[in-house]
This record gives sequence, C-alpha cells and structure tokens, in this order.
Amino acid sequence: MRAAASPSASNLAVRHRRARWGMFLFQASTLVGIVVLMTLLYNLINAAFGLAAVEYKIYPGLLGLDIDTLEETPKARLVEVLRQYAPPGLLRNLERERPLEQRTPEDLAQLVVDRVLRPRVVASWPLVPSLLYWDRILAEVREKYPRAEVRWMPWFNVDFLTRPQSSNPLRAGVRTALLGSFWLVGIAALTALPLGVAAAIYLEEYARKDRWYNRIIQVNINNLAGVPSIIYGILGLAIFVRTLAPLTSGAIFGAVPPGTTANGRTVLSGGLTLGLLVLPIVIINAQEAIRAVPKSLREAAYALGATQWQVIWHHVLPQALPGIMTGTILALSRALGETAPLVVVGASTFITFDPVSPFSKFTALPIQIYQWSARPQPVFRHLAAAASLALLLLLFVSNGIAVYIRHRARQRGRAG
Repeated sequence: MRAAASPSASNLAVRHRRARWGMFLFQASTLVGIVVLMTLLYNLINAAFGLAAVEYKIYPGLLGLDIDTLEETPKARLVEVLRQYAPPGLLRNLERERPLEQRTPEDLAQLVVDRVLRPRVVASWPLVPSLLYWDRILAEVREKYPRAEVRWMPWFNVDFLTRPQSSNPLRAGVRTALLGSFWLVGIAALTALPLGVAAAIYLEEYARKDRWYNRIIQVNINNLAGVPSIIYGILGLAIFVRTLAPLTSGAIFGAVPPGTTANGRTVLSGGLTLGLLVLPIVIINAQEAIRAVPKSLREAAYALGATQWQVIWHHVLPQALPGIMTGTILALSRALGETAPLVVVGASTFITFDPVSPFSKFTALPIQIYQWSARPQPVFRHLAAAASLALLLLLFVSNGIAVYIRHRARQRGRAG
C-alpha cells in the first residue's frame, strides 16, 4: 500500500511552483521592458533618418554653388552672390550692421542659404519607408513636386549637434540646448550633492531617532521626493526668479549688460530649481548607502580611538560612496529630462546664442524637443526625434562617467 505524501513534501512542491511562477513573471517583466525600450529606439532612429524633398527659390547649381560645401566657397564668390541676388534693402541693413567683406565664410554661407537660395522641405519620409519604397518616393516627388530634389537626410549628425537653433529645419541644431543642459545639470549637481550627503550624514550618524523633530524631518524628506516637479518650478519662480533676482541675474556682480533689465530667468535659477527637485532623492539614497555600512566597522574604529567624524570621513563615507553615486546618477538623470519646472522658471523656447555664464538666458534639450514636437510642420518631428537621440546619448555618456567613478571608488574602498 502506497504511503501518503507528508505535509512538508506537499508544502515544498507548492513553494517550488510559486517560485517558478515568480521567476516567470520576473522574466516576462524584463522582456516587456526590453521590448518597450527597443520600440522607443526604433521609432527615434526611424524618424531621425530618411529622405526629404527640398525646393529652392534659386537652385545652387544655377549659381555654380554646392550646398554641401558652401562654407568652403571663396568669400569673394559668396559676397558676389549676395550683392547680385539679395534684396537691396536687406543688403543695406547687412552693410550697416557689418560690411560683407568683414564677415566670416560661415556667416556669409548662412546668409546665402537663408536670403538667396531659401531651401524649403516640402515632404519627408522616415527611414524604413525610404529604404523599402525608394523608387515609389522618387516617382511621387516627380509628380507632386517637379522642382524639388530628393536628398538623403540624416537629421541626427555631427552638424546637428554643433549648430545653433534655427527656424530653418535644414540648418537647425541643438548646440545651444545641449550646452544649456550641461549648465543646468552641473549647477544642480553642485547644489544637491553636497547638501544631500551632508543631510544624510546628519540624519544617520548624528540625529537621535527618538527626537520628534528628527522624525518630522525624515517624513517630510520622504514626502518631498514624491512631489510633482511643477511644484518645484513654482517654488523656483517665487524664490530664485523673483525674490533673489539681483543674485540670480548677476546684477549684484555687475554681470547685467548696460541697457538691459535685470531678469532672474537665467541658467542659475534653472539649475538651482533642479537642484531642489533632486535633493530629496539624493538624501534618501545617501541615507540608504550610509545605513548599509556594517556597524562593526564603526565599532572597530571607535575601539582604536577614532572620533566620530574620523569614523565617518575615513570609514563610513568611502564604503558608502558607490551607493551614493548610484543615487546621484538616478537623481541627475531625472533632472536631465525635466521640462515642467524649466518652463515655469523661464527657459526660452527659441534662442540662438550659447550660455556662457550662470547668468545667461538658456534653453534645454527637453524644452527644445517639446517646442519642435508642437510645431505643425511634419519636418520638425524629425528634428524632435534627432534631439531625443541627442538627449539619450548625453544621458548614456553622463551615466557611463558616473558608473566609472563609482567603480573606481568601490575598488579603492576594497583596497583600503
């Protein structure tokens, strides 16, 4: 007669089945995340490359010019084209601002494109249709746009990263927005990282857990980490843009140009606002990293006669640094993609000059992407996709640098 299965064996089988289901759910979640990420990259790459039909008011070949090497054309030839084909009123204004002969070849080439050739994208196609239906697209262009020429347009390229913003999609770039994002994230890091780590050290190493005000501080920090970013934008508008306008505009340092009204809508205000936004995240992650340091390490240092600060500086912080860097990476990645607080603080949607100081006017890559996505012309969607790829590239590079620093810190901590 067969013996009945014991309760422990039955429970073990149930636990194994649950474990298999849990592993299946985890694998499915990972697969869904990978599919979503690959779909996102596919859509961005598909929109950032493809064919475009371009019409010119005057075709470059009729003037003996090559649009791809226009900046390498001799200055005398560019000046001659401008004097012959540009409107007389425009020439007088240009000469009044600065004589044509004194301008750089790049400036003259841009004037020739904008004022003489005047290219216009009349139709565009994503990457996959451009590769699969090349002949059909050429036939469609010949039928609908007989004066247009079909060009392969890599909207995301080196020139796109180095050109300033422009109303002409063929010459638009993200250099100004890219530099603005660098300034914003740099100021946010310089603000949030020291304050966040210092607050975490106090709460974990010095603050007494039985004091009611320390508990209130901890609860409020946890709550602030979940506050919508637009609230931080309103806070930045009230404090940095209005109340501290003499500081954030640079007026007290004499950084405001003569004849210009001091305005707190600067890159400093935006960076400080983003610093406030990510500060609770930095504090919470730093607390977790400090809390993970074994208590035995502190006790051994105290036994050798070290003071509390010596224990924190020489033992706790080096061990917690990799975890702190991980939290900083997540916080700055969030700051890099924020749009709402920057809109409230006063980021420009169209600006053509680069930020050169903390008191400069600014824009950022998320603002630029939003502005291009809101344009009614379909061609700007390609620019928005190319700018999104630039933002992802900046995010990967910055995260890679932070991961390398974290890895070196971890190796140094193990060696110590």
